[in-house]
Amino acid sequence: MIKLTVNGHDHDVDAEPDTPLLYVLRDNLKLNGAKFGCGLGQCGACTVIVDGAAAFSCLTPIALLPGRQVTTIEGLGSVGTPGPMQQAFIAEQAAQCGYCIAGMVMRAQALLARTPNPTEQQIRDEMSPNLCRCGTHMRILAAVRRAAASRSTTRADAR
Repeated sequence: MIKLTVNGHDHDVDAEPDTPLLYVLRDNLKLNGAKFGCGLGQCGACTVIVDGAAAFSCLTPIALLPGRQVTTIEGLGSVGTPGPMQQAFIAEQAAQCGYCIAGMVMRAQALLARTPNPTEQQIRDEMSPNLCRCGTHMRILAAVRRAAASRSTTRADAR
């Protein structure tokens, strides 16, 4: 048994230590937001956040995760109550087929947690490992900018 903390909840997982996190999320925990794309860490469809950093769950063995915090798209919000980053992606209509979007949202979430007011180049650099085959890159970038601006406005209003 391996103890994982996913979206703030502890789970005892009965799987081999070298099992990729993606398989545990989807098969054991029934969290299907992270997608299997390439299995090689080249597309980003499986991106989750581990201790604040974007990570390819298809390449991350669960043996590396006890004591660490894993966040999936399900941990940011729900269909009925989307989180701020999800709201920005919805507002910008950033999803076309939707396959890449969970990974894009997670990578953007990690960026804004570490860099609340990123430059355009920082956004582009951070998002570059994740691929969108539908071509909604410009809308994805707009969604990240919207989420950053919204966070800035919220922080200013709180003062």
